[in-house]
Amino acid sequence: MSYNVSVLDCQDFIPGWWIRGPHLQTAWARIARSRRLVAFEREVLCTPDNDDLELDHDSVQPNAPRVLLLHGLEGSAYSLHTQGLADLIRRKAWNTTVLNFRSCARDPSQIRRRFRNRRPRLYHSGETSDLDFVVRELVAREPRTPLYAIGFSLGGNVLLKWLGETGRSSPILAAVTLSVPYDLAAAARFLERPVGRLYCAHFMRRLKSKAMDLIARFPDETARLDPARVLAARSFHEFDRCFTAPLHGFTSVEDYYSRSSAIEYLPRIEVPTLCISSNDDPFFPREGVTRSRNVVSSSVTFVVTDRGGHTGFVSGRWPWRPKYWAEELCVDWLGNFQGGTR
Repeated sequence: MSYNVSVLDCQDFIPGWWIRGPHLQTAWARIARSRRLVAFEREVLCTPDNDDLELDHDSVQPNAPRVLLLHGLEGSAYSLHTQGLADLIRRKAWNTTVLNFRSCARDPSQIRRRFRNRRPRLYHSGETSDLDFVVRELVAREPRTPLYAIGFSLGGNVLLKWLGETGRSSPILAAVTLSVPYDLAAAARFLERPVGRLYCAHFMRRLKSKAMDLIARFPDETARLDPARVLAARSFHEFDRCFTAPLHGFTSVEDYYSRSSAIEYLPRIEVPTLCISSNDDPFFPREGVTRSRNVVSSSVTFVVTDRGGHTGFVSGRWPWRPKYWAEELCVDWLGNFQGGTR
């Protein structure tokens, strides 16, 4: 299929004068964005291993292209960036499906309440079996409908890994990722800086709560895990070493990072893919972006800006009329492939 990527000939991102700096860019969503832009229709799928997987759909127009969204760490269909992307997709008169990773789906009537999964496992940066299951299900339902995907942060890593695993056989016609931590080991080290530990602390409260709940509900399957070490973890590396890696069958945290990092799969991607990153991302080092950019296949295009923070990229003349540059680029770029077929 031929396609036009002239949309990439755009001016580099320029942050709004009122939102300078990577941390404010990163935090802006929590300050000012809404979780109620799009009301989804919930569907519960039974997975091949007999667990529940929640999908959220926004179907605007029959036979219109569908975009599968993959959220970030501890996100959901009601995350701020997910809602923003879904709203942009709706304005394009396309349809959206959000894959809520296991244990991440929220009750739409109680945004803070999460569903419990029925199996002794959670999700992680390299878990692609659920994504593969959902993609195959969507294609079977709508075999003539173009299917695209957008993943950000952790969800972007999962998407790139899956694209590398599937190669030319991928049913997805084109994909975009935003602020991916391409090398998980490098990201974990980077977040052990003092400012990084503030971000870690925000996620650790939720991750530890889920971990302890899982240990309590599945004592036999989690007997090898040490609850005291889980509670004592102060960084992603410590948490992954004592919980994520052993729970999901990796021999060590190094094995988990090596086998799950998107950088290992970028050379094998064979469908058009756009990767958007910022050099001042507080979650991932600049040199990691450069190394990732240097190993990609010819199907992958990188857009790297000097500023933007982590999934921020907020611009605009005034704070009451912000523009979300990267999210708009994600959706606009996918528009170049409209009319394509599998």
